Amino acid sequence: MVKYQLFHFFRLVILVLSPGFLVAQNFDLNRLSSPIVFKGDSVTAFRDPAILFYDSTFYLYFTLVEIEPDGLIFSYTAQSRSKDLLNWTTPEKITPRDQFLNYSSPGNIIHYKDNWILCLQTYPRKNYTVEQMPGYGDQSSRIFTMKSTDLVDWDTPEILMVKGEDTPIEDMGRMIDPYIIEDKDARGKYWCFYKQNGVSLSYSYDFENWTFFGSTSSGENVCVIIEGNEYVLFHAPRNGIGIKRSNYLINWKDDEQLLTLGQHKWPWAKGRITAGAVIKVENSAYPFIMFFHGSGPLTEEEGDFDKNSSIGIAWSKDLKHWNWPGKTK
Repeated sequence: MVKYQLFHFFRLVILVLSPGFLVAQNFDLNRLSSPIVFKGDSVTAFRDPAILFYDSTFYLYFTLVEIEPDGLIFSYTAQSRSKDLLNWTTPEKITPRDQFLNYSSPGNIIHYKDNWILCLQTYPRKNYTVEQMPGYGDQSSRIFTMKSTDLVDWDTPEILMVKGEDTPIEDMGRMIDPYIIEDKDARGKYWCFYKQNGVSLSYSYDFENWTFFGSTSSGENVCVIIEGNEYVLFHAPRNGIGIKRSNYLINWKDDEQLLTLGQHKWPWAKGRITAGAVIKVENSAYPFIMFFHGSGPLTEEEGDFDKNSSIGIAWSKDLKHWNWPGKTK
């Protein structure tokens, strides 16, 4: 029993020390016949993906929007799992049905001490119906975290006081789309990115006491990975997926390339392609895997915001050239 426990302890240590808990596995991207992972329809939207690869399993979290028969619209955070990127478990809601909260837009999942931590937002749209589409989260939108020991069952969300304990919740301002990453140069220091005044940043050493750092120009749905000695930030301008780079989280340089993938051939993403979530899988032929969402055929302003939104997948060797199922060379 002691040897068994020691084996699993050291196995966890190795995983914790490896970048993003990612290990190369026997999944074959060439088996995928469609870039669509979850397809939206006239009463359903799949949006804002967040992805984790751990212990040979992909854990996908996302916003699930449902239009009910009476026209009321609710948003949830939902989860699904896959071993091969081809077969996914049925989406499972992990947040309550409540228009005053509408927990949604999960950013990412990290391991801290004995828990997994998922960051997400509230997106209150009170008494929101199809007659009001598109409607957006009000000024009480805030960012939260949820904890889990097994990546399946999650506890009650707790608000992130990213402006510091001295700033009352009602004075924090509207904030959405959180993303948390450990500092590449200071182990134990965690940064929270969130949509406010472009993208804002706060840092903490314990996930309880936060210090506001500043803001920089950016679109929404930020995702940040570390590649080499750089932070690579993916964000969502009006359409497409933009990329910024920085060595020290202060001065950001924009890549010239705006990623739109196969949008020109995808009716399901004709309206908008956005919310790229990227992970790196070490020792893989295509180490960078991106999940994103596309809406269409209408634009979000025309109505395909809470419906007809789908999650897609693409992959890359170098963060510049991207492939997806069905792409012609």
